[in-house]
Amino acid sequence: MLPSALHPVVVSARLDSPLSRWLWLVKWLLAIPHYIVLAFLWIGFTVVSVIAFFAILFTERYPRPLFDFNVGVLRWSWRVSYYAHSALGTDRYPPFSLGREPDYPARLDIAYPERLNRWLVLVKWWLLALPQYLVIGIFTGAVHTGWWGGGLIGLLSLIAVVILAFTGKYPRDLFDLVVGLDRWVLRVAAYAGLMTDVYPPFRLDMGGDEPLDAVPDPVREP
Repeated sequence: MLPSALHPVVVSARLDSPLSRWLWLVKWLLAIPHYIVLAFLWIGFTVVSVIAFFAILFTERYPRPLFDFNVGVLRWSWRVSYYAHSALGTDRYPPFSLGREPDYPARLDIAYPERLNRWLVLVKWWLLALPQYLVIGIFTGAVHTGWWGGGLIGLLSLIAVVILAFTGKYPRDLFDLVVGLDRWVLRVAAYAGLMTDVYPPFRLDMGGDEPLDAVPDPVREP
């Protein structure tokens, strides 16, 4: 188990510059092929999570190939949401990939847990995570979703790109706040997906980079 100051879910983002003043109006449309693929991937995520539930319950281990797949789904979702609606911080089209894609502006890694608590798996995804669902429901406009774009995150992103349209600049403070909210959502998604026993902190870690005291040991590349 990591010390309480560390979190195994590492979310980072880079604000690209310059950004088109008007491309954000159609990014949601350009991302439709991704939404179609992600709909199937999230069905797979759910099935894999059910299999992992029983694997953890009986062996205290999350099978590594299943873990890598679900991390890939979260990565893909984060890249698409960052491009299309939950930050709008890049004009680079997201790759169709479950891999790390280190050159893309939005990145996610999750440290693989060698052991998970077999009894915690019975309650963490619904009972323990319930307060977190209530919080991120405000952020996203939904209690739990594979990709997000409504709620507070969507509103702040919209404000940012309207300012971009009139000034040519994406406000850095808004970017830091939006990414912090997205980071919170992804930490909860990983916890509810049984991928870590580390409870998501009720803390807004803002900015494109993780705080230095919140980054675990390097994550092994699948």
